[in-house]
Amino acid sequence: MKKTIHWIASVMAVLTVLLFSRGIEPRVSAQEGEAVSTAPSTEQPAAKTAEFVGAETCIACHADRASFKDNIHARAWPAAKGIDFSKSCETCHGPGSLHGGAAGDKGNADFFTIKNPKTLSSKNVAKLCLECHQGGNRFHWDGGSHDSRDVSCLSCHSLHHAKSKEEKFLLAKTTEMETCYQCHSVKKAQFQRSSHMPLHEGKLTCTSCHNPHGSVGPTLLKQASVNENCLSCHAEKKGPFLWEHAPVRENCLNCHTPHGSKHEKLLKTKRPRLCQQCHIITRHPSTASTPSSITLVGRSCTECHSQIHGSNHPAGVRFQR
Repeated sequence: MKKTIHWIASVMAVLTVLLFSRGIEPRVSAQEGEAVSTAPSTEQPAAKTAEFVGAETCIACHADRASFKDNIHARAWPAAKGIDFSKSCETCHGPGSLHGGAAGDKGNADFFTIKNPKTLSSKNVAKLCLECHQGGNRFHWDGGSHDSRDVSCLSCHSLHHAKSKEEKFLLAKTTEMETCYQCHSVKKAQFQRSSHMPLHEGKLTCTSCHNPHGSVGPTLLKQASVNENCLSCHAEKKGPFLWEHAPVRENCLNCHTPHGSKHEKLLKTKRPRLCQQCHIITRHPSTASTPSSITLVGRSCTECHSQIHGSNHPAGVRFQR
């Protein structure tokens, strides 16, 4: 008898453990007569999904952005990309229903569901902008000089508070030149020299030679090489010539400095010493103690060798004609 009681107690203990380990307390539905579980649900609540609310809702709090509809950025892209202007803010910042529902409370996590480009990394800002600004002169942005140095689109452009005279570029500064000078202070100093590219005169801009959004050429040049860049304007120096001057054919920067120089014609140093960096032995050296140097007093090599970039004359081997 004792063995029977002990066996029954053991079976009941095992059944109890099994039932509680499954977390199930069976009960019967009075209506359907089916066993149902009363265990707590393990399903996660559905994540909140932000929805578009329209620019007018945004302006209710961000009244200083009401003028954005007159901005070239707002006017141009809806037409080009089929964007509904009523959602113009949310095209860049993302759906705003949760952000708006937070009513400015930064203690509410929903406040931060909107994209704020000022808090994004330069890579993520570029990713956001490139959703619309694809191809063209931005084709080589990824991996370019500015991208690899963590320069952000917002370093040069300001969507809401552009100061540039040319509206279409939405620059952060009044001119393209001043925008570039924010980082390129050495080049700013070079442009103050007596011989300089005519940027201050308004005949050129930085983007006449460079593409700030990326390039296959060196130093963000618009062309594939220094010479191609220079010859796009200085076509008369291009050739081909019957008599080629090797340093010219190799690289314009062998003799010239592109941004500014204290010597005429953007030369790296004054003539004749520029020429004598290569032509060390000549019939008329520039040393004052040499009798033959009298021919160079107050003159330069190009007084005689005037076709220094190349000559097509049959007798032009010395670039004199």
